[in-house]
Amino acid sequence: MPATMKSLRYPSQLVEAQLVSRDRLASLQNVAARYAVAITPVLADLIDASDAADPIARQFIPDERELQLQPEEKPDPIGDGAHSLVEGIVHRYPDRVLLKLVNACAVYCRFCFRREMVGPGRGGLSRTQLAAALGYISRTPQIWEVILTGGDPLLLPPRHLKEVMARLAAIDHVKVIRVHTRMPIAAPERVSDALIRALRLGKATFVVLHANHARELTAPARAACARVVDAGIPMLSQSVLLRGVNDNVETLGALMRALVECRIKPYYLHHADLAPGTAHFRTSISEGQTILYALHGRYSGLCQPHYVLDIPGGYGKAPIGPTYLSADAASVTDFKGVRHAYPPRGG
Repeated sequence: MPATMKSLRYPSQLVEAQLVSRDRLASLQNVAARYAVAITPVLADLIDASDAADPIARQFIPDERELQLQPEEKPDPIGDGAHSLVEGIVHRYPDRVLLKLVNACAVYCRFCFRREMVGPGRGGLSRTQLAAALGYISRTPQIWEVILTGGDPLLLPPRHLKEVMARLAAIDHVKVIRVHTRMPIAAPERVSDALIRALRLGKATFVVLHANHARELTAPARAACARVVDAGIPMLSQSVLLRGVNDNVETLGALMRALVECRIKPYYLHHADLAPGTAHFRTSISEGQTILYALHGRYSGLCQPHYVLDIPGGYGKAPIGPTYLSADAASVTDFKGVRHAYPPRGG
């Protein structure tokens, strides 16, 4: 794909780019009528159209199975709405809030848990709504951390982002700002000096990169992440356990190693949420635990993410990693699977 080509936003463009066959056009147009589609040039270039199991294509190319809804799936699978008293704010945990500045992304993941809420034309917070959201944060002193999310907050022009960061920094009880984004991977050229200067206006600021496969960490993506880290902004990662993308220890381990090599600490590995039309992505929890158990045994401690499940209904995240201690706490299993007795009082 030519580097100057714009993002692909319609199934017809996917056909023209030879990323999908023409006989799928009609069915994919039905998918695109319900869920947003966008693939940036850098990600489109990563797709191997000759590989029916390509993990990059699986994440971003629409799939007819997205219209097959399961009874357990929900438009708001993690219950954001139950904790949103002010537009743009989700206050699920006592000491932190989500601030959803925009409802659009540079690229749309086919498994997105907010897929019913994001997309072209959804816009973001108006100035009045932003003022109300910041007012809520300002008058709620238990809020220690603000998490910028969306959509992708780094879609904002640096000038606008700078204003938001400055207004958050002016709130005395807000000590930490976390920014969740895919931008260094989806459009690394947007991670400009101006954007980084805007991020540095906060207090303790962390950037959390969403990545699911090591191939996403291209040379331009690594350079974009290096610009962030070299500016003194720590980076963490979040990933989703996805069938056919990273659901084996070798692939997941390669991703975690690639992140650490980029000076990004693996943070969360999410169990795939019950978003509409995403059943083909979900593993079982036991499959995930088996993979995490093997990851612990084979890879550095720096490469170990927290495996978590967002409990449907808005009840928050629960760690669901493998258990090494027996139910009676009388024995513990090592990374090779060998069980060892342990003194009942801890030695």
